[in-house]
Amino acid sequence: MVVQAMSRIAKKPVQLPNGVSAEYKNGILTVKGPLGEDKLSVMNGIDLEIAGGSISLRVSSNDDNEKKVDATAGLVRSLVQNMVTGVSQGFEKHLEIVGVGYRATQQKNEVQLQLGFSHPVVFSPPAGVTVEVLEPTKLRVKGINKEMVGQVAANIRKIRPPEPYKGKGIRYRDENVRKKAGKTGK
Repeated sequence: MVVQAMSRIAKKPVQLPNGVSAEYKNGILTVKGPLGEDKLSVMNGIDLEIAGGSISLRVSSNDDNEKKVDATAGLVRSLVQNMVTGVSQGFEKHLEIVGVGYRATQQKNEVQLQLGFSHPVVFSPPAGVTVEVLEPTKLRVKGINKEMVGQVAANIRKIRPPEPYKGKGIRYRDENVRKKAGKTGK
């Protein structure tokens, strides 16, 4: 067993805030907090140590998967940090709907989108993610898993992405949509 040098990111321990607990058993990290519980399966060669209100990474591997373990140590640390942040504060993405007559309405846990198609589009988010209609043209996607929140927001945006001539469609709140001049812009 050889102890490897880790990246600078992987060397930093992840601090556990008040109300968040972590347990590492059989290669699976479980983090519980006020907003819920999240699990992560850690690859062989990376061990986690939970002590003193923080989670530290230890990399130890054989020569066969040395490069793979070294390359993923920083990723594992970032995933653990996202889990801790998710169960304590949560993640959210904001979307805006731009266009005349484009709007969204809430129906229990589903969202009905009217985006200029011949029929309204009903979007139901997966378990663990909620989509809220703040205003008829503003949506908020919330959850404890950063990857799922980002994927659900991307799926909603994909229904009607912003078009380049008038900018109509669904966009992220701070997204800058570059507009083309069109036929009249000679």
